[in-house]
Amino acid sequence: MPLVNTTDMFKKAYEGGYAVGAFNVNNMEIVQGITEACQELKAPVILQVSAGARKYANHTYLTKLVEAAVIENPDIPIALHLDHGSSYELCKDCVDGGFTSVMFDGSSKSYEENVEEARRV
Repeated sequence: MPLVNTTDMFKKAYEGGYAVGAFNVNNMEIVQGITEACQELKAPVILQVSAGARKYANHTYLTKLVEAAVIENPDIPIALHLDHGSSYELCKDCVDGGFTSVMFDGSSKSYEENVEEARRV
């Protein structure tokens, strides 16, 4: 099963009356531990990456780790999510780089700038 988007994941969870765990990841051991537990439980999961984790571990390494998790755990839905993206450029880079979900965080901007950039994202 390829990476899934959170829209479909949340719809199924809502209809099924269950929650979906979302966990920030930044290395192989964390990705592996989370996805192996979810595989055992047949539970969908959102693997989140922060902007800091992208700087620390590199976007390419993180996406490849998640791609490996998808291959190794083919029976569970996995979404790759940017957690608290602070700019349009960061959000776009993540979507272009394989993320299936992004969360824009414009809390550091004025209300008007926040709304404008959120619409753009």
